[in-house]
Amino acid sequence: MPSTEERQATAALAAAEAWPGVREGETMRSVSLPGMTLAVRRRASTRDELEPALFVHGLGGSSRNWSTLMERLAGDVECEALDLPGFGASPPPDNGQYSLAAHSRAVVRCVEAGGRAPVHLIANSLGGAAATRVAALRPDLVRTLTLISPALPELRPQRTALPTAMLAAPGMSKLLRRMTSDYPPEQRARGVLRLCYGDPARITPEEFSGAAAELERRQSLPYFWESLSRSARGLLNSYTLGGQHSPWRLAERVLAPTLLVYGGRDRLVGFRMADRAAVAFRNSRLLTLPAAGHVAMMEFPDVVADAFREFRAATVGPQITDNAGGRDA
Repeated sequence: MPSTEERQATAALAAAEAWPGVREGETMRSVSLPGMTLAVRRRASTRDELEPALFVHGLGGSSRNWSTLMERLAGDVECEALDLPGFGASPPPDNGQYSLAAHSRAVVRCVEAGGRAPVHLIANSLGGAAATRVAALRPDLVRTLTLISPALPELRPQRTALPTAMLAAPGMSKLLRRMTSDYPPEQRARGVLRLCYGDPARITPEEFSGAAAELERRQSLPYFWESLSRSARGLLNSYTLGGQHSPWRLAERVLAPTLLVYGGRDRLVGFRMADRAAVAFRNSRLLTLPAAGHVAMMEFPDVVADAFREFRAATVGPQITDNAGGRDA
């Protein structure tokens, strides 16, 4: 008779393989790691022996957010995108922790499990904050770092970002579950996409239908709102950390070559933070897209893909292996 762990692994694999929004050329698999099970989306490469790249989504997102960009980069890097614990097809973490450090550990363990570090680490929003922490504390795992609208602290957040910050309030998950119970997935998907895109006219029918199908599946999960609100709280809590573990101090510790991408119409991360980030990440280049919103990799995938190729081609020199010791971020 299969053990409990074997049954859970089988169920997680089935959930990943049946997850909506998997495009032609993509596969989903489930990876059992210490304390968590992660769903990983893979885009078939068009060439052999490519360097590995791992993509990390933002708050409320999933690996599907990277499908379009991975399709563009399939001939340049070996593309995999994970669903953070409690998001996409990944079940909640065993310990119920959704802090930024916990999400960073998920990234570390996913990279280590792949056995091909260092990787090109590409991340958005919350994923960008987690990837910054990983790059600072585990430089042995990161070949290059690409951050698209990373969620780093702002002294004066935009008003349009405040409703998202409210997700962190105690009891908000239960309130939102009741308030949105009658909202059709299409209505919520349209609202989320309009918030994230600089120009909603750029939302393709395929993107909209995929977002609606995934949201319908995710809203049926009992932990949907809990994972969202507690991850928001974990992100905001990280902003209060002082010393070497404050987010901007971690950014200053990143030695990996870094590509920063900011959108001029971003309603969640202030465009004015681009200059500060360019100073904090010491070995960085900055791409600003005045017409882009919060998810430039979805809105302008060709531009972001070209920028990554140029950035990668310009990255030379030996890889940094300090702090290699197998510990989590």
